[in-house]
Amino acid sequence: MPGGRALIRRLAIVALIALSCAVPAQAEPLARPGAVVDVVPLQRDRWLPGAADASLVKYWTTGPLGTPALSTGAIWIPPGTPPPGGWPVLSWGHEATGLGDDCAPTVNGDINFDYLQRWLAQGYAIVATDYVGLGTPGIHPYLDGRSEAHSVIDMVRAARAVEPSLSSRWAAFGQSQGGQAALVTASMATTYAPDLDFRGAVATGPPSNLENLAFLGGPGFPDVPVKGFNVYVTYILASMRAVHPELDIDSYLTPFGRTVLDEVETICIFEAADRLEGIGIGSLLSRQLDDPKLLAALRDWLAIPTRGYARPFFIGQGLLDPTVPAPLTFTLASELATNGQPMTFRTYPTGHNATTIASLPDATDFMRQLFAR
Repeated sequence: MPGGRALIRRLAIVALIALSCAVPAQAEPLARPGAVVDVVPLQRDRWLPGAADASLVKYWTTGPLGTPALSTGAIWIPPGTPPPGGWPVLSWGHEATGLGDDCAPTVNGDINFDYLQRWLAQGYAIVATDYVGLGTPGIHPYLDGRSEAHSVIDMVRAARAVEPSLSSRWAAFGQSQGGQAALVTASMATTYAPDLDFRGAVATGPPSNLENLAFLGGPGFPDVPVKGFNVYVTYILASMRAVHPELDIDSYLTPFGRTVLDEVETICIFEAADRLEGIGIGSLLSRQLDDPKLLAALRDWLAIPTRGYARPFFIGQGLLDPTVPAPLTFTLASELATNGQPMTFRTYPTGHNATTIASLPDATDFMRQLFAR
């Protein structure tokens, strides 16, 4: 790491901490969204190819109950001299990795190097949150859209606090779980963070409309031909059990189901897939998921807004996607179009993860237009 950049970063952190300690008690708290707790050089094998510098930052954001929560994330800086106003910033929302602390991408190195490097090479600074609860206290609230969006947005604030070369101009992008995060981010970024210049979002393979299927869950629930479906459902239930004890999620579970949820809280996605191989959702549930309070909580947790977007956004969907079936995304896109939202929707003859690369030419043009405004 160049000595000058490292020195600037250390001085910035010292100044931030000193300023926070000096403010009166009634002033803005230290745990304000985007406030930096710590920053260190990112482990070298976590660097995107071609990056000039990389850091790991811990910062405050807003958790699933609207209270302060900690997250971590990575910052990658392009090579060369930043353009006037600083490097434009892309804030990445990653796909599902698990619920345990070891599942944080900056911890286990499960980083989409090829895809992110292609954006870095275009002259964007890349910042990537781990999300609340991955490598930080508490259970990761999987598919809680607002919590994910807060992490994505506040990652930009934190990155700009330690990297003076970053612009206030930024956009969100994400795949799968991160696609949902990018869309929810797009629906709230201008109101949650008016201090930043949000331009728009790119989302590929975003899971949607799951909240409309929840009432079907019960002991007789059939096997579903969706790759990883049983893992994702257990993640949702385990997350909601931790965040919303008043819903008494355990009362919907068989003894075996409670054991499975206990296990998936600490393991990552591939291990969870092995653990749940051949296990149907019906065997985990003791009664129907049809209580109105539970269904309302699931809608609040999972739903992607279909109104209220102040900036353009792009959705890319694989027609052969076995994880996020295209009909669910078609329904989302239809609702967004009916409501007159500023959406660009494209489909590709691909599966789930392959859609990121297949959509890259279209997404690149879309992103270029966002930053040309």
